[in-house]
Amino acid sequence: MSKLEDSPVRIKSFQFACDIVFFTRSLKRQNEYELASQLLKSGTSIGANVREAQRGVSTKDFKNKFGIALKEADETKYWLELIEATSENDCKVLIAKCEELIRIMVSIIKNS
Repeated sequence: MSKLEDSPVRIKSFQFACDIVFFTRSLKRQNEYELASQLLKSGTSIGANVREAQRGVSTKDFKNKFGIALKEADETKYWLELIEATSENDCKVLIAKCEELIRIMVSIIKNS
């Protein structure tokens, strides 16, 4: 594995995307199609943008992609909080994982 492939943010964002895929499948079984769709888009976009950032052609490009990933993470946290507030689903673990990703990305952006 190269250094990029085993970076903690890349691993965590990929694992989080997998968690989101599994969770949205459960939401769809509960007929929560709209919320599942919104959550799936934003929750999987985090890792995609992290991966793009790590292939950035400049520091500006790197920070821009991480900025997009950070916005997607914040949106994902919103959807998770909304789902938890309006359903029987417990989203605390996913919210905590999302908050961890947010902290990591904020740190990366600040230190770039």
